[in-house]
Amino acid sequence: MLYYLHLLKDTHELLGPLRLFEFLTFRAVGAASTALLLSLILGPVAIRLLTRLKLGQPLRTKEEVNKLADLHGGKRGTPTMGGILVIGAVVFSSLLWSDLSNAYVWLTIFAIVWLGALGFWDDYTKVALKNSAGISGKTKLAGQLLLAVIVAAFLYWHPAISDHFAVFHVPFVKARVLETALFETPWLQIYIFCAVVFYALVIMGTSNAVNLTDGLDGLAIGCTCSVAVVYGAFCYVTGTEAAATYLQLPYVAGADEVTIFMASLFGAGLGFLWYNCHPAKVFMGDTGSLSIGGAIAVVAIIVHQELLLVLAGGVFVMEAGSVMLQVFWFKTRKKRLFAMSPIHHHFELKGWNESTVTIRFWILGILFALLALSTLKIR
Repeated sequence: MLYYLHLLKDTHELLGPLRLFEFLTFRAVGAASTALLLSLILGPVAIRLLTRLKLGQPLRTKEEVNKLADLHGGKRGTPTMGGILVIGAVVFSSLLWSDLSNAYVWLTIFAIVWLGALGFWDDYTKVALKNSAGISGKTKLAGQLLLAVIVAAFLYWHPAISDHFAVFHVPFVKARVLETALFETPWLQIYIFCAVVFYALVIMGTSNAVNLTDGLDGLAIGCTCSVAVVYGAFCYVTGTEAAATYLQLPYVAGADEVTIFMASLFGAGLGFLWYNCHPAKVFMGDTGSLSIGGAIAVVAIIVHQELLLVLAGGVFVMEAGSVMLQVFWFKTRKKRLFAMSPIHHHFELKGWNESTVTIRFWILGILFALLALSTLKIR
């Protein structure tokens, strides 16, 4: 909303400084700062409210996780659903600093709210039933699949961005892998179906990978901040025609405005980390992890950088990959590859302190983020 203040700059000389609200970089800093302050200020309020409502995190029993139950026993009862704080800060800050006529802004806001609601349902089920199972995996996947369909439909039928499907980009490769001519009838409908399937895999994969990473204090939200920086940069470059042309990236008109959303996520993440660092005073729960992962996936789809998630979210890929490897190894070899999966628990059981695991994974997250940013020039 503050974006429109720049329209007043010419009405009086004293209002000249309002032209700053026209510049994306200024508004991105403002959005990050606003989300950070909101998280810091409202954090204690949210923690007290969640505690009063007795929305404590149910932990798996000792029979389920054995030694890990001893390591994490002190976390029982820590309020969960703290993702509401992150979502609220991101949405408020995005609405405050964005150009609200931009279709992509509303798509990203819808995505984080949609999956936030799905995660809230899961968290509430866990708390109400006093177990760690929550809603079924099929229900989660159905909600994520429906979001993929909505995203695909939005990108296809919105008149301003209906050519979105014409590009597919691969990191470190200069040329576009697919061209518009391939999508003319009769191939268009087949391609749209494939796009929906692909978007569903991206959204499901990223959302669930962040969810799996959220097992130690500060781990998931810290890695989220580095990914937010990467995609904030790609949104800015991809939505700026001169920069996109120079860097040989697909130009997406309006994608630069999504930089505000990613800046808000970065600021909200830092603010939440203040209370989520070890020992955590609040957990984000599935409310936060599912929504954050899904929102990042939708942003990746917007800027045609879906495959870049493998690099930028390298820690998330490690976590999800360790679970799949553990299952495969156990089914084929009848023994465990890791002491426990996701892999952060493996290092815990090998004697690493929780804070040590978290900080080292943050370092890896930053390295992956730098590698992802290098694709802007290396190809």
